[in-house]
Amino acid sequence: MKPVIRTLAVPALLSFAMLAPAAWAQTSPAPATSAAAAPKAAMTKSRAERRADAVEQRITEMHGTLKITDKQSKQWDAFAQTMRDNANRADQAFRDRAQKLGTMNAVEAMKSYADLTQLHAENMQKLSSAMSDLYAVLSDDQKRMADDMYRNQGGRGGKSREGPRMHKGKGKAPASASSAGPASGP
Repeated sequence: MKPVIRTLAVPALLSFAMLAPAAWAQTSPAPATSAAAAPKAAMTKSRAERRADAVEQRITEMHGTLKITDKQSKQWDAFAQTMRDNANRADQAFRDRAQKLGTMNAVEAMKSYADLTQLHAENMQKLSSAMSDLYAVLSDDQKRMADDMYRNQGGRGGKSREGPRMHKGKGKAPASASSAGPASGP
């Protein structure tokens, strides 16, 4: 990779990697059934298939946690499909960029990064709209569960590699989060 492209692309990709979990919203890694089975399963499935499996696992987890009823299935199905569609669009965009990155100049690499960031924003708007429709039909108990899920780690129910996030009124944000948030760019 050319030094100029590497200098610009690596920070951009690393910055986007911080945003990618939210872009895929919602995905969580599939638990390994056994130490021996995990590598074998990984070799037989493509990255896209593994990501689709992770999205389906997250959808199943959320459905169970929220205890979605038959009356709520129309809104739930739309929300779940939005999660799937978002994951597919993001995955395709990353694959397309990865195929072209080696031949991109600095301007093209930055535009490509901007396009990925725009896609992320569009996906989150779609997911937010679908959540709004679903939230409107949830019971008070379900709303409390959803609130907890999305207050804690953007829908991860408190599970994060970074530890608990601080929210307004609950203390100061960690030093690393306050100086280099997602809006800071590459």
